[in-house]
Amino acid sequence: MKKSETNFNLLFIIMSDLSRHLFLIILFSAVIFSAVAVIVSTHKNRQLSIAHERLIKEKDNLDVQWRHLIIEQGALTEHNRIERAVKEKLNMRRPTREDEVLLRVD
Repeated sequence: MKKSETNFNLLFIIMSDLSRHLFLIILFSAVIFSAVAVIVSTHKNRQLSIAHERLIKEKDNLDVQWRHLIIEQGALTEHNRIERAVKEKLNMRRPTREDEVLLRVD
């Protein structure tokens, strides 16, 4: 028997065996495809979960910063603080009657 005939016979046997079990091959391919789809879906889900957790942490940090800014704004806009700063830094005071000048426009 020649080697080329053996290869041809082997190829013929493989092809005939595959054609007889076509349904099993399709079923096997579907199982493999389904397994790969599950793996890809799980990976994508984990990536989205990680991104979601990162965004929640960022939101919490921004919320804390916002609260601090609100407290700081409240402290900076107190009238007592503003009046004290005006008196100390700018030497401003309320005008007295003598300081007031009335103008009459005709």
